[in-house]
Amino acid sequence: MSQLVQGYEVVIGFETHAQLSTQSKIFSRASVAFGAEPNTQACAVDMALPGTLPVMNIGAVERAIEFGLAINAHIAERSIFARKNYFYPDLPKGYQISQFEIPVVQGGEVSFFVEEGKETVRKTVRLERAHLEEDAGKSLHEDFIGQSGIDLNRAGTPLLEIVTQPDMRSSAEAVAYAKELHKIVTWIGICDGNMQEGSFRCDANVSVRKPGGALGTRREIKNLNSFKFMQQAIDYEVRWQIDQIEDGHAIQQATVLFNPDTGETRAMRTKEDAADYRYFPDPDLPPLVIGRDWVERVKSEMAELPRVMAERFVKDYALPEYDATQLTQSKAVAAYFEATAQACGQAKLASNWIMGEVSRRLNASEMTIEQTPVSAAQLAALIGRISDNTISNNAARQVFEALWTEGGEVDAIIEAKGLKQMNDTGELEKIIDDVLAANPKNVEEFKAGNAKALNGLVGPIMKASKGKANPGQVNALLMKKLG
Repeated sequence: MSQLVQGYEVVIGFETHAQLSTQSKIFSRASVAFGAEPNTQACAVDMALPGTLPVMNIGAVERAIEFGLAINAHIAERSIFARKNYFYPDLPKGYQISQFEIPVVQGGEVSFFVEEGKETVRKTVRLERAHLEEDAGKSLHEDFIGQSGIDLNRAGTPLLEIVTQPDMRSSAEAVAYAKELHKIVTWIGICDGNMQEGSFRCDANVSVRKPGGALGTRREIKNLNSFKFMQQAIDYEVRWQIDQIEDGHAIQQATVLFNPDTGETRAMRTKEDAADYRYFPDPDLPPLVIGRDWVERVKSEMAELPRVMAERFVKDYALPEYDATQLTQSKAVAAYFEATAQACGQAKLASNWIMGEVSRRLNASEMTIEQTPVSAAQLAALIGRISDNTISNNAARQVFEALWTEGGEVDAIIEAKGLKQMNDTGELEKIIDDVLAANPKNVEEFKAGNAKALNGLVGPIMKASKGKANPGQVNALLMKKLG
């Protein structure tokens, strides 16, 4: 059920531009390397000099095929390139080569988990399409002798525009979707996902409506370049639209920008509809024909997909679906988990530690899993000592802290810190007998039916054993002696 905001339902759709990881542009041989001096990577084709013709980059097509396979979409056997006509100074041809009526990737879906109150819920967003297109150049508004400048280095850079259905109902869902999409394109290697450099740019179409009503008028928030700003921008836009409607104003379709300094969105221009772009098939480019043998070859060369790997983790390691999904957020995390689980034979414990203590320390240190000072072998050894009751969970956290800050071997740390659990039943029974004799009131209360009185006995026993007693063994012996 949708979460309402001031009695309104939020409706969000996404358009994401993923820059494809080719070495050259989509219709020319010019480089797409980031950071070059302005206009040093724009050839005659990119500048639309008379007599030039576009030539399709096969690498861009194969990356689109990979994406279609990754999201279970239909890959069109025949797709068409079109001219999208509009007039900006950084668009040298006066039109952008894109796809309109027949895109290369059609349908598909992206699933993810999102927090709703105290629950973790699985959501699925349907994709409408993903189509190939070229990027425009960039306007530079520094003062060039009283003028703006144009940098055409980006002109012709290959993009895959990924368009969703309006299936998201909160900013949290939108961010979770964007993160999952980011994971997919970086996992399969079709995009480096660098949001700061513009390789992964998200536009959010936001509208509000009364539950069950017709879709409201949308406003498009352009170029959201961080997940944090994405959530802030959508939340502000939702509140703004509701306030406008409540004050009796109609929402006008528009393109807006988010200002992270003020936390506000601001209208940039009236939003165009498809008819405004006067699409028509590009006469310089033949239809793109993709045979099944081409698709099958690309599929055979792809690495294991994250959703497929997650399914395997559920089957092979008996993990919950949530754990499997979290552990396949990146190839590096998945590899770390598999190495740990295989070494210790305790997959669920390995999952708990990686999603818990390891992730907590990585986040606090702003590190990635590749930078962790605790190797998979060390974590497996630690889990092994928990499993064989050598140390308690509390002691294990002390060992992990030492591994993280100082390094070393698990067994050596346990020995040096004296963390071994007490497994001598005779010694433990003597401690328990002494505690029972010293706490007759708790014993009487427990025997009278007050289960909480047991806590008043366990505490002193653990203290007397200096925390080395096995809690499970303590409870078992206590219950036995207390009948």
